[in-house]
Amino acid sequence: MDPGLTRCGFGVVRMRANRGVEWLHHEVQGTTPDQPLERRILSIAEAAESMMERFQPDALAIERLFAQNNAPTVVGTAQASGAVIAEAARRRIPVAWHTPSEVKAAVTGDGNADKAAVTRMVVRILKLQEPPKPADAADAIAIAICHGWRSGVGSGYDAQAATATHQGAQTRLSRLSATKGRGLTPAQQAWKAAEQRARRGG
Repeated sequence: MDPGLTRCGFGVVRMRANRGVEWLHHEVQGTTPDQPLERRILSIAEAAESMMERFQPDALAIERLFAQNNAPTVVGTAQASGAVIAEAARRRIPVAWHTPSEVKAAVTGDGNADKAAVTRMVVRILKLQEPPKPADAADAIAIAICHGWRSGVGSGYDAQAATATHQGAQTRLSRLSATKGRGLTPAQQAWKAAEQRARRGG
């Protein structure tokens, strides 16, 4: 999920044991500022509920929120996230948070990649004919791919142990890399660097 009240992106993928990724669905739930806040939140919750009922996901991954200067945007993003998290909790679906730099590193190998590079890699990874539109859908799919790969499908990592908390609890990947210090792929090294920057507030 790429959270937002005006545009909330959802992406659903299936992770294969060989780390292949299959596209299943994407959509963007839009609301407008002239709608009552409770109706906007309800629309997002209902969209999440519909997709969870349809696809029965094993996990929900959300872009992790950072403080910004635009307080209304932060509040709206948090409200949209909360609506979807509540629907996941109702179904006992585990929730993970990933920072933008972690997602970029997972999908492109570069934690500083721009949105266009992320979208290109989403198209390539999923073997799509065209980019998912609007951009919020591509971002949501990238978050899903990031979690699928970080959670260890086909790599020997435990999905639950690798799940990050909203407060930035150390993941299993960072614990293993700290103790072993070797054997990480370039993408995993980029994830580690992204996690370290996130813990420093960068």
